[in-house]
Amino acid sequence: MRFRALKLCVPKFPPSILAFMTALAGCALLGQAIAPAESSPQDQAADLNVNSRYVVESIDVESMNFVNEREYKLSTSALEEIRHLIGARLNTEALDVLARRIRGELRAHDVTFKLTRGAQAESVRVLMQVDKAGGSFDASVPNLSYNSALGFTGSGQIASTFGQNTFTVRMLRDSDNLIENFSGVQAKYERFSWAGGRVRLGFEFDAYQDEYASSTLAALDASSRPSSIAAGAYGSRLNFEPSVTFVLGAPLTLTLGLSFEQLNNLPAGPRSELANAITNTLRYHERWAGSGDSTQQVDAGYSLRAATTLLASNLGYTRHTAHLKYSYWRRAQSLEVTAIAGAIYGQAPLFERFALGDSTLLRGWNKFELDPVGGNRLLYGSVTYGYRLLRVFYDAGSVWDKGTTPEAKQSAGIGVSSGLGVFEKGTFLLALAFPLRDGRVTPVLIAGMNF
Repeated sequence: MRFRALKLCVPKFPPSILAFMTALAGCALLGQAIAPAESSPQDQAADLNVNSRYVVESIDVESMNFVNEREYKLSTSALEEIRHLIGARLNTEALDVLARRIRGELRAHDVTFKLTRGAQAESVRVLMQVDKAGGSFDASVPNLSYNSALGFTGSGQIASTFGQNTFTVRMLRDSDNLIENFSGVQAKYERFSWAGGRVRLGFEFDAYQDEYASSTLAALDASSRPSSIAAGAYGSRLNFEPSVTFVLGAPLTLTLGLSFEQLNNLPAGPRSELANAITNTLRYHERWAGSGDSTQQVDAGYSLRAATTLLASNLGYTRHTAHLKYSYWRRAQSLEVTAIAGAIYGQAPLFERFALGDSTLLRGWNKFELDPVGGNRLLYGSVTYGYRLLRVFYDAGSVWDKGTTPEAKQSAGIGVSSGLGVFEKGTFLLALAFPLRDGRVTPVLIAGMNF
């Protein structure tokens, strides 16, 4: 508009320099006179939404100081806000609001966003860049849960970031994830500045005290499977694990490392044994907008732990695990499908053996009832459907030893899942899970947050 007015005002053949400058001054005055009429609120709104024809294909959160694996812990409501924006028309004001919210939740120095071309026509990718310059400090409760069959599991964590360095200390007690119950401390250091942010260096130290169910100790004393179980019961574990992570592509990372694990206070034989292993994990994590206002996410990975005498290990074994998790959201509905498979070759200690029947895998069953010492083979699948706060799920799986016949187990359950006030950095779940078997039905109560 202004340039068209200027073009009409400029004379084609100014008779002199003075006349030409006078004409330009007149054009400037005319432009100022008509500017208010042409800068109406409607026109300003049109200017602000000039990019509204574009659709948001994806929204990713990434540090300006290093490349991570999109592992920032955002609140449930913040994630819902992100899912609402994906698939919708581009709205920079809404992205500014989201950036301010992420800045507050992550206690960041600043959060900005940039736009890049999407894979589809008329679409854009949004990258939220988190700047934690000057350092940050955060205290949180990564998880806290109760299982009426297994008891409490929980952890508290403090993390501090200075430039490219992150220090994390976590205190935990876990009665859920392994055959043994363990408590102790994890300390981790990470540096993210190598090779333009595509290489991450990490060091982790773990110290645990271990306890066992009476059924586990009885099964170990019976020595029914000495060929597949190494070390027996141990009183404590120490682990030091250096690692390096390579960002192969935006959604694909490869982590290589070494695990120096010492098992102490063995009941018989040497007082300690080493389970030193080579470790690697290949992970793919991607989220994108589907048709309409739907959002999809895939998290897949493969991990290997190989204990070898080359690292002066007393135990020799390999442990393979593969997992796939697919999530789909559309308006108030959600669908989550999970599949896990694992195999162990050789003699692995108890902390490496597979278990089902806890608060996340084959919910409703008791892991000590299924197999008190775990197995060296695992197959598991789960489907969860959600509508607003409601969740219903179905689990099926089997854990067994090579050479024995696997026996499939099934369970189902219903519950509610939502954010919980100041603890919204995860999900609060309250559910009843039922093992599907003949005879009596004994429901298991599962409650907790940050599942």
